[in-house]
Formats: sequence, C-alpha cells, structure tokens
Amino acid sequence: MTRNAGILEMFKRAHRTGGTMVEVFKSLSLFIIGASIIWSATHFYVHLIHRGYATLQDLLLLFVYLEIGAMTGIYFKTGKLPVRFLIYVAVTAIARYLVVDVDHLKAMSVLTMSIAVIVLMAALWVGDHIHSSED
Repeated sequence: MTRNAGILEMFKRAHRTGGTMVEVFKSLSLFIIGASIIWSATHFYVHLIHRGYATLQDLLLLFVYLEIGAMTGIYFKTGKLPVRFLIYVAVTAIARYLVVDVDHLKAMSVLTMSIAVIVLMAALWVGDHIHSSED
C-alpha cells in the first residue's frame, strides 16, 4: 500500500505542477498580448499625431484596439473570455473594411459583409435575451 500511496502522491504533485505551469503560461501570454496591444495602439496614435488628423478608418482601428484590450483585461481578471467582445471586434473590423475599401468592393461583397454584420448583431441580441447574466 505504501508504494501505491507514493505513486498517487507523485501523480497529485505532477497534476498541481502542471496546473501551475498552465496558469503561469496563461498569465505570461496575456501580459504579452496586453503589452503588444498597448504598444501597437500607442505607435498608431503617435503616427496619427504626427500626421495631424485622424480619418474614420483610423478611429475605427482605435476602437478595435480598445475592444481587444478590454477583452484581454476582462479575461485576465475573470478567467472568462467574453464572446460579446469578439463579436464587437468582428463588427468593427467589417465596418472598417467597408469604410476603407468601399470604392473597390463589388456590390455582392458589400451585401455579404452587411449581412454578416446583421447576423453578428442578431447573435448579440439573442445572447442578451437568452443569457442575460453570462457571455
């Protein structure tokens, strides 16, 4: 029995160590992602300051940075990834793409992306009404 108890204790320690390593990796990765978002957004903002003005596409990109940063911060604090923020990022990215490239897009592409935005917004609405307290 002593041998089995020793093996069981070894597996418990390995499980705890593995869990700790996963948590350290997750925290380090989130910190790197957060720092990269801040660095990229700051670099882009400094570029805007030097240019002297911001276009609508620039403001939409800043919103993408904001939404990804907020999503990362919430995940870092709560350990939960809010799906609604992923949808916000997708809607903003599609809107930015439409604003930037509207002159170069075919009507069918514009229609498809517009339908995608409607579907994403419907998903948010359904999520709000079905799971009002959870994401």
